[in-house]
Amino acid sequence: MASEPRKTFLLRIQPQLWKELEAWSQEEMRSVNGQIEFLLRQAVQKRKGKDLPPPEADDADDV
Repeated sequence: MASEPRKTFLLRIQPQLWKELEAWSQEEMRSVNGQIEFLLRQAVQKRKGKDLPPPEADDADDV
C-alpha cells in the first residue's frame, strides 16, 4: 500500500526558538524537522486522546 507523499510547507520561527529546538533535537538524536514533527504528533495525540499511526518506515530516522 503506497502512502501519501509528505507535505512540505514554510515555517517562520523566531531565532531563539530555533536555537532551542536545534539543541533539543541534537540531544534526542533527531533532525530539527523530525523534532518538530515529533512534538506536533505528541500535541495532536494529547488533544485527540488517541494514538496516531506511526510514521512511515522511510521517515523513522527523522522522528
